[in-house]
Amino acid sequence: MSNPTQSTTPPQQNNPGGNEQAGGRARTQQQIDAANWLPITSSRNAKWWYSAFHNVTAVVGAGILGLPYAMSQIGWVPGLTVITLSWLITFYSFWQLVELHEIVPGKRFDRYPELGQHCFGPKLGYWIVMPQQLTVQVASSIVYTVTGGKSLKKFFELLFPAWGHVRTTYYILFFTCCQFVISQSPNFNSLKGVSLLAAIMSLGYSLIAFVASTIQGSKHHEHVSFGVRSSTRTGQIFDVLNGCGTIAFAFAGHSVALEIQATIPSTPEKPSKIAMWKGVVVAYILVALCYVSVSVSGYWAYGRVVEDDVLISLDKPAWLIAAANLMVFFHVIGSYQVFTMPVFDMIEQYLVEGRNLTPGRPLRIIARSLYVAVVGFVAMCIPFFGGLLGLFGGLVFSSTSFYMPCIMWLVTQKPKAFSFHWSSSWISIVFGVLLAVLSPIGGARTIILAAKTYKLFS
Repeated sequence: MSNPTQSTTPPQQNNPGGNEQAGGRARTQQQIDAANWLPITSSRNAKWWYSAFHNVTAVVGAGILGLPYAMSQIGWVPGLTVITLSWLITFYSFWQLVELHEIVPGKRFDRYPELGQHCFGPKLGYWIVMPQQLTVQVASSIVYTVTGGKSLKKFFELLFPAWGHVRTTYYILFFTCCQFVISQSPNFNSLKGVSLLAAIMSLGYSLIAFVASTIQGSKHHEHVSFGVRSSTRTGQIFDVLNGCGTIAFAFAGHSVALEIQATIPSTPEKPSKIAMWKGVVVAYILVALCYVSVSVSGYWAYGRVVEDDVLISLDKPAWLIAAANLMVFFHVIGSYQVFTMPVFDMIEQYLVEGRNLTPGRPLRIIARSLYVAVVGFVAMCIPFFGGLLGLFGGLVFSSTSFYMPCIMWLVTQKPKAFSFHWSSSWISIVFGVLLAVLSPIGGARTIILAAKTYKLFS
């Protein structure tokens, strides 16, 4: 991600030293751009369908498995209402980001903080957007690492019961080792095969979760309780907050939207937004089908006792549920990469620009491996899937997906008061801010309750 003052501070006209310094910065930036080594912008030959499966991989992630659990915390009507509103609002805010990518003629905002700089100023914009986006990426990496480890453990437990005693920690460690290798992919476009596989896997396990839950529900429906999980008023309030955060987490793809669009070629006759939006529409249709089917069938089958990962609730037929968990494992491998590529971009640009290191394979191996190792260690320490979704979902995901694009739209486009875009933006902002303020409370409480009975590295 760009240094907040590097390309936006004008040279000092009356200061030879300032001119020389500004010229040095300009030459450095030209050298970096000419090298074509940064992960986000080193390749711009993506097709519209790359956008489709990158966005499916980014959006249909671990969050979908927690939707039935969120329904059990909120209830039928409120749960479906929040999911529907979230889909509509984030679909609209996604369109805003796609349009804003090239809002300035001849310039592309390839990274979220760069757009923030344009909207709010070089320094303020950078420090408003960058920490939020970075938190989303790191939080996603942690949650996907936990999900990958737990799903792999469930796979082996179902097919090889003798392996049931193996700690979750070791499965998370294996997932982390896989990421050490895959993280050496040089740029976003080099992930297209991994991302395509992940998108197919997400559709596969969503279908299995829907079918298996429907079969389970048809057999035992009369014994299912559809009341909310908590029996106390205080518990119900906290559960509603956590459930809303879980749903917000399920719409996290916006944090990599501009970076995905940056890989698509653009000309005045055929701007990148045409191909990008086509891919987003396809992705969001699939998102709607997956989210509604899994959330409704999972809650219908198990009611208030559904697990925070619906696949853990499913146990028959064993081979089918094992296959679904293996699909989840492969899917989150791809999701992890889609969300961490912007982090790698930021780390490597900082090390080259700020620390004068030489770009290349040695830098990539060391920097990316250190990041993967830290994320893996944190995931092994706090593998609380449901609480993590609620905490992170409300804390920062609601900002990058729900209301930050709308604020940027209002700042740059200045729509007329009470017009469609003005009203839609403000509705999205209010909804998103409420999520951001209230949801982390429920997620934090869920983690605290789980931690009381948790043994480190279990």
